[in-house]
Amino acid sequence: MQPKVKITDFAIWFKHIEGSDLLGRLQTLKDDEEVSLEVDGVIGRWKRMKTGSDGRRTDGIRPHGSMKDVWNGWYKARRGDLLNVREVVVADDYLASVTKLFPEWQSPEDEEAFRDL
Repeated sequence: MQPKVKITDFAIWFKHIEGSDLLGRLQTLKDDEEVSLEVDGVIGRWKRMKTGSDGRRTDGIRPHGSMKDVWNGWYKARRGDLLNVREVVVADDYLASVTKLFPEWQSPEDEEAFRDL
């Protein structure tokens, strides 16, 4: 079953996500960690909300970058709609995860030798 999310606010609250696999993945995000989601055919970046001052985790994500304009427009025009949502891996996410596997490629010497390539 395709995960779905209901537009109820300027953020996505975990309690409004239908689909346990995606929900489980989002709950593992750290404060301010980003994830790419495709919502109703539009791919955008989302950030995990910060832990509250009382120490309780905030169970939601907020749109980031240009996705903020898209989501805010939908909230105003489509509040209450149930939309398909899924996690996607974009090239920037993939490259960021791969470079963590090879820290030896991030030396000052390598930067000097390969910066013009």
